[in-house]
Amino acid sequence: MILDAETLALSPGVAALVEWAEGRDLPGVLKMELLASMVELATGVCSSATEACEAMAALRACAAEAAAENGLVVAAAGTHAFSLPTAQQIAPDPRYLEFVKYAGVSARRQAVCGLHVHVGMASPETCMVALEGVLAWLPVVLALSANSPFLAGEETGLVSSRAEVLAQLPRAAAPPVFGSYEEWEAFVERFVRLGLADGYTRFWWDIRPHPRFGTLEIRAPDQPTSVELTGAFAALLQALCATVVEGPPPRPAQRGDYAQNRWAALRFGPRAELIHPGAARAGLAGRPRARQRRAVAGARSEPLRGRPPARGPARSQPRGGRRGRGRADARIEAVTRSETIQVSGIRCERCVGRLAGALQGHDGLEQAIANLMGQVQLTWDDERTSREDILAALSKAGFREAEPV
Repeated sequence: MILDAETLALSPGVAALVEWAEGRDLPGVLKMELLASMVELATGVCSSATEACEAMAALRACAAEAAAENGLVVAAAGTHAFSLPTAQQIAPDPRYLEFVKYAGVSARRQAVCGLHVHVGMASPETCMVALEGVLAWLPVVLALSANSPFLAGEETGLVSSRAEVLAQLPRAAAPPVFGSYEEWEAFVERFVRLGLADGYTRFWWDIRPHPRFGTLEIRAPDQPTSVELTGAFAALLQALCATVVEGPPPRPAQRGDYAQNRWAALRFGPRAELIHPGAARAGLAGRPRARQRRAVAGARSEPLRGRPPARGPARSQPRGGRRGRGRADARIEAVTRSETIQVSGIRCERCVGRLAGALQGHDGLEQAIANLMGQVQLTWDDERTSREDILAALSKAGFREAEPV
């Protein structure tokens, strides 16, 4: 996001930043986005997630320097806290102006920032296999990356307002099931013939093939504020692609489950209850009183073997992709439990403060957030404390567990 240096409101400065970057030796490019108060930072082809992270850090520093020379600053998050999206200027690009004319307010609301990770694919067929295998796990990635609770001056109650806003675009969220690369290609070309799109980049799915780059483009995460987290998500998604490609062919992801999981992820973030992709009949992953799991990237950050798909849909031109062979392994560690409980005895702000005092210093309790409705969000290390111990501490202070209201 491009901000006014004094007010920190969104400011339409993308043209100045792009002009500043022209002709400079950068590890990527600064590009216009839909809104003039947004700038896209895109690295070149990188041999590892570590290299991509270093390139992104350098691009952020360059963008900050360009902004400072123009009385601006740059910031990274999924949304801006208080500027009105519909009040923002559209970037001076005929394509964007035409799109806004077509999509109307759905386009004007897109003052959102995401992280797009491209992973090199060996062939068109490999790309489609990876798409189906990765898709089912993207709500987990969204939940972990959620970084946009504010929008237009309001705390929305969503942990990822960005994901909700993106869903207002045509051809958003999960793509349809395609039996082959050729089916995807025909689907895109049909929309081009009908005049509904001018190419495959006009499909704003959470994941899509990108034949011009020879990659699978994963678009689900919110934009992290920390560049280190950006690198971690790049490594995690690379590892996820490697796991799918090197394993047995996945079944098509259940789109109904995906829609539910995506909503839960944008609403609750890391505390979301998600239908497990590998065991949909068994119930929920992350159910209260069950272990919460966090993905930990432990990756050797080298790429998958990559070359571009040999063919692409209308208006695409294949070009060289990534080379080399490597693995990135991820491990899943159970680290916390989380639950929202209902307690009796909360009648005013003083009661909320008294409850917080009762739990202050409780060994193993990582977080306790209470409201005036008597709802208490708890997160604790189950190796150091337990639900029963926490309830006992609350009971001593006069708070008892009650039925949900």
